[in-house]
Amino acid sequence: MTSAPLPALEPARVVRDNEVPKHLLVVLDGAADRPLASLGGRTPLQAAETPTLARLATAGIVGLVRTVPNGMPAGTDVAVMSILGYNPRHHYVGRAGLEALALGIPLERREIAFRCNLLSVSDDATRLLHYSAGEISTEEARPLVELVSKRLRSRRLSIHPGSSFRNILVWREGSLDLRTTPPHEVQGKPIEPYLPRGDGEEILRRLMYDTFELLHAHEMNKRRMDAGKLPANMLWPWGQGRMPNLPAFGVTHGMASAVVAAVETVKGMACAAGMTILDVPGATGNLATDFAAKGRAAREALATYDFVLVHIEAPDTASHNGDADAKVWALEQIDREIIRP
Repeated sequence: MTSAPLPALEPARVVRDNEVPKHLLVVLDGAADRPLASLGGRTPLQAAETPTLARLATAGIVGLVRTVPNGMPAGTDVAVMSILGYNPRHHYVGRAGLEALALGIPLERREIAFRCNLLSVSDDATRLLHYSAGEISTEEARPLVELVSKRLRSRRLSIHPGSSFRNILVWREGSLDLRTTPPHEVQGKPIEPYLPRGDGEEILRRLMYDTFELLHAHEMNKRRMDAGKLPANMLWPWGQGRMPNLPAFGVTHGMASAVVAAVETVKGMACAAGMTILDVPGATGNLATDFAAKGRAAREALATYDFVLVHIEAPDTASHNGDADAKVWALEQIDREIIRP
């Protein structure tokens, strides 16, 4: 832990009987970790200089909570749903339905959505190189996804561009009886053992390899590789789900609520729960996000709303990239630019 002086905390203001107290919930997605040899046997949270978090831990209450019920997928969707007070066993219908809602993609009763990562595979399409094509920008990703959408669209399948590497596949009359794998769990591995399996697997597998045939030799990917970047040469469907339906957060808790988030998973959950989504310029959902802007947006929102959720994806992105130093840096930015102000 840091030896620097801990910042003073302002004394709590007395809340009158007729007032609704203000609540600020900050989710450091992916902050937990194991002790790492590269950090001298410390976790990233131990290695990071986070004096404000240390002060809050000293002055506040510290405990453990299980945010992912046993047997359910360990991800942002399930965990944040739990944190917001919704039982995932009753309300969870898959990640992609939330993301489709955030992107304004309506799902009919017989339609299933899949998250579709634009990612990098080897020249022979046998090994997954990177789950996000090196955090490809939205500006580079969109023309590639739009090409796939135009060429491979059918009566049953449609592909919708999102932000950066995150996109949505909608499958009309599709099946939920499929096993798909998050691509960040396959990084550096042969892809064949992790291809979709189950009812309709041949449709999704054919789509994946068709996207490779379209994208691998694309001029943009040639330029990316010439510049030393990874190609964005395959779409990988996973996280299938239907349209979510959550009880309104404000009605359940009697609080006007807002959300500061950049990833579609959390924004879709906010939509489903009737929470206001605050647009923050510079918020990206990755390591290049504007931490200070998210902190300012949260502070300003507390003047209007009783409950503000701030979701920060940067530590999780660093985890998926296997970059301990980046994770330490992200935690320090959160402490300095969001928690302390």
